[in-house]
Amino acid sequence: MAKVNPAILMWARETAGLSLDQAAVAIELKDAHGKKAADRLFAMEKGEEEPTRPLLLRIVKKYRRPLITFYLDKPPRQGNRGQDFREMPGSAPPEHNATLDALIRDINARQSIVRSLLEDEDAPSLPFIGSANRDQGVESVAAEITRTTGFALREYRTQKTIDDAFKYLRASLEQAGIFVVLMGNLGSHHSNIPTEVFRGFSLADPIGPFIVINDQDARSAWPFTALHEAAHLWLGATGISGASSKIPMERFCNEVAASILLPGMEIQELSEIPTLALDGAAGRISAFSEEKKISQRMVSYRLLRANVITKPKWRELEEYFDQQWRDAEARRKKSSDDRKKGGPNYYVVREHRLGPALVNLAARTLGEGTLTYTKAARVLGVKPLNVQPLLSGVFERGDV
Repeated sequence: MAKVNPAILMWARETAGLSLDQAAVAIELKDAHGKKAADRLFAMEKGEEEPTRPLLLRIVKKYRRPLITFYLDKPPRQGNRGQDFREMPGSAPPEHNATLDALIRDINARQSIVRSLLEDEDAPSLPFIGSANRDQGVESVAAEITRTTGFALREYRTQKTIDDAFKYLRASLEQAGIFVVLMGNLGSHHSNIPTEVFRGFSLADPIGPFIVINDQDARSAWPFTALHEAAHLWLGATGISGASSKIPMERFCNEVAASILLPGMEIQELSEIPTLALDGAAGRISAFSEEKKISQRMVSYRLLRANVITKPKWRELEEYFDQQWRDAEARRKKSSDDRKKGGPNYYVVREHRLGPALVNLAARTLGEGTLTYTKAARVLGVKPLNVQPLLSGVFERGDV
C-alpha cells in the first residue's frame, strides 16, 4: 500500500499557513505515547510516524489539499496566480494568503472545466483579451470596454438600487463572454478573506475569461472592481488585485474603471468639497455616490486624482468611510440570525454569487450530456447532490 509522503505533509501544512501547534489543534491530533500533539505531527513530517486514515482525511480538509496530493513524490507546482498587483502581498497573515491560494486553485479548476466545455463547442477566441496596452491611454481602453460590452452609463444609473446597477453591469460583461463570479471565501464564513488581502482576480484566458470579485467588500464597490478587472483582461493580465493605487498597472486599471463609471467632468460638481468640514464633505460625497451608483471611496479617489482635494483630505475621508462601513458591517452581522430566518435560501444566494453565465452554461451542458454531475459540482462549488436543486430554477425559467 502506498504511503503518505512526509515531505508533502510538511509542505501542505506550511502552505496552509499553520505552525505545528496550530495544525495539531486544527486536525484534532491528541497527545499520545508520551508525546505532545505538535511533536507527534513533527514526527509524521519526518516519516517516523504514519498518520491514520481518519487523521489524514482531517488533514486533507484543514490543509485544503486533495487526498492524492499526499502520495505524490514532490509538491505540485503552484497554480496560475498570474501577477500579484497588490502593494504588499506578503503583509497579510499567512492563513489568509493560504486561503487565497486555495481560492485561486478553486477558480483555476473551475475555469479549466469551463474552457474545455467551450472548446468542445468550438467557441472562438475572444479578440479583446490582451488587445489593449497602457500606451493607448485610459480613455481609449475605457471606450473599447464600453463598446465591446455594450455598457451604457445612463442605463446603469437608471437602475433602482446599487444591486440592480451591478446586475446590469455584470450582464454587459457576461454577454461579451466574461464569467463574473462573486467569491470571498471557500464556501463558509469561517474562511472569509478580508478585502485587505484581495479585492479582485482576473483570469485573462481568450476562451473563458474570469473576473472574481471579493464579495466581502461593500456592494457599492463591486462595479468598480468588476471594471478594474475588466481592464486587466483587455491588457491580457492575469493576476490578483488589492487596494493599491501606487503600482502603475493598478493605477491605470483604477483610472479606466473610474473613467467609465464617473466621467471626469462630473467630478466638478463636487468642487465645494475642500471648503466643507469632514462630516459635511462625507455627507455630500455619500449623496453624490448614491445618485451615481458608485462607492464613496471611488468618488474620493476621483477627487484626489482630479486635484480637487489634497492627499491628507483624501486619507481623512477614506478613514471616515472605512469606519462607516465597519460600523454597518457590525450591525449587519448582529442581525444575521434574523436575516437567516427570513432571507433568501441557500440556492438563491449561491446562484447569485456564481452569476448567470456560469450557471446557465452548467445547466445547458449538463442537459446536453457533455458535463457530468461530478464536474458540474466542481464548476458550481457544491456537492453533486446539490447540483439539481441549484439548477432547478434555471430549468424552470427556461434560461438554457
